[in-house]
Amino acid sequence: MKDASQIISHDLIPETLREELAQGVIYERRPAHTPDGEVADGLYNVWITLDNPRQYNSYTTEMVKGVILAFRAASNARDVNAVVFTGAGDKAFCTGGNTKEYAEYYAGNPQEYRQYIGIFNDMVSSILACDKPVICRVNGMRIGGGQEIGMACDFSVAQDLAMFGQAGPKHGSAPIGGATDFLPVIVGAERAMGACVLCEPFSAHAALAMGMITDIAPALKVDGQYVPNPLVVTDRTVDEFGRPCLGARKTGQALADGKALLARGTVDLAALDEKVEAMCAKLLLTFPDCTTKTIEELRKPKLDAWNRNKEGARAWLALNMMTEARAGFTAFNDGNKEIGREVDFVKLRQELARATPWTDELMRAIQPGAGG
Repeated sequence: MKDASQIISHDLIPETLREELAQGVIYERRPAHTPDGEVADGLYNVWITLDNPRQYNSYTTEMVKGVILAFRAASNARDVNAVVFTGAGDKAFCTGGNTKEYAEYYAGNPQEYRQYIGIFNDMVSSILACDKPVICRVNGMRIGGGQEIGMACDFSVAQDLAMFGQAGPKHGSAPIGGATDFLPVIVGAERAMGACVLCEPFSAHAALAMGMITDIAPALKVDGQYVPNPLVVTDRTVDEFGRPCLGARKTGQALADGKALLARGTVDLAALDEKVEAMCAKLLLTFPDCTTKTIEELRKPKLDAWNRNKEGARAWLALNMMTEARAGFTAFNDGNKEIGREVDFVKLRQELARATPWTDELMRAIQPGAGG
């Protein structure tokens, strides 16, 4: 048996420097437990937490770097059983790239955004290349780029108030940071088309029904007891066409009653943590190399699509920062609830139909509130 001084480190940088550099990302080693709750001495699960709750855990450029370093470290750690990837708080796992940074720095700077997308691609690849199984603990919204990095994980366990979805075509981008690669593999072409193009959010119950996530846990406590998400249908009823309604948003009085119940309750993620810990415990009772090989093989459909498309996506996303992304991210960053956070899509299409060039005047004309 080698002592610590004889063991070669394969980390890119020392742990102390990683902690210093990983702004907005928490790397935590938690003792691993067996299914009966006993501590497995000397073994750990690594929790990687996006720590930007005030901005719904949207990732800044520095956070992207921190995630890469964290996944590389967890992948190399000999005593780590599994990785749990999550966000701080109970509102969001991640809502994608930091729109303030996008609007104020990258908009209109395609050469800078190309470099940023280079490290974003490395972040996704670091998840897909991790030698340990990766569980996405969906503690709240998983939207846009947050959905993409979540789908790069091997398993997803969500609290049932969480919402999922893409935002690209609504905010000036295309969901080509993983969604157009992973969604067709996970849920099929038609559902992927609806999610990526229409950008309509869906519930954790719907995500479970379509096979996007592994499990859900209740999060709302009312009078000390967990209750299912009161805003969506949680039983397996069908609509007038015989289609299952599981996860569909309630309407009318049922929705009003659900909102009232939601207001009475509190969010408690203890049940979610129990589910995550139970999955980690199940993974503990497997051969480590056989598990790594199995997840490597099962990742191949996602990896094949990702590796085939990521560099072309990087080039397009960079150039798009001169036109629609610039307009969309500016609208979201500068808008508000009163005037909205989306551009005037009809006016934009009308102007483009007249062959209007993408000038500063056009961008200002389509911003929220510009016509008021």
